Amino acid sequence: MDTNVLIPFLTASVLLTFMPGPDIIYVIMQSITNGKKYGIVTALGLVSGIIIHTTLIAFGVAVMIQRSEILFFVIKLFGAAYLFYLAYRTYKSSAKIELEEINNQKRSLLSLYKQGFIMNLLNPKVVIFFLAFFPGFIIESNGNIIQQIYILGVLFMMQAFFVFSFVAIISDKLTSFLRGNKKFERYLHWFQMIVFIVIGIYILFSNK
Repeated sequence: MDTNVLIPFLTASVLLTFMPGPDIIYVIMQSITNGKKYGIVTALGLVSGIIIHTTLIAFGVAVMIQRSEILFFVIKLFGAAYLFYLAYRTYKSSAKIELEEINNQKRSLLSLYKQGFIMNLLNPKVVIFFLAFFPGFIIESNGNIIQQIYILGVLFMMQAFFVFSFVAIISDKLTSFLRGNKKFERYLHWFQMIVFIVIGIYILFSNK
């Protein structure tokens, strides 16, 4: 794929993965309570579920693109609107990052892997988000649409695993900093909104 697509995609993916959410908080808590190894295994389980979502998107989006340019534009419009909605939801939500509500019970590594995989697989928001996110980085003239989506899916999985693993390793210092720095929480809150809006605009005006 063209580096003009891959670089913006990876940049957006890394920024989105670093945002506080159930997945990254679950990784942080497992690392804090049980050690970084448990956090990394949890991350591996979470990203493994992405391949299923990628497959669903690959074949669904490929059919949509082949059938109608208008339909593909509608999909991109939906994607941009969804990201703008996420920005609005972030604006309305509290800036406080909650870490105390996660279950801290110690579990086996295999159990954590399975839990992470199931958490990702059964989360309908993931496939909806991918449906909103991926089409903006697909260029029909670059060749096989399904292949392009799988490349994007694998790249998203790889960067997510590296980001989650990095967070697991530094989680002790990270959580201490987050809990004690209200100004950082506020800046991060606005940073999330800006990222959603910028990516939404990029998807909206990207070429087929």
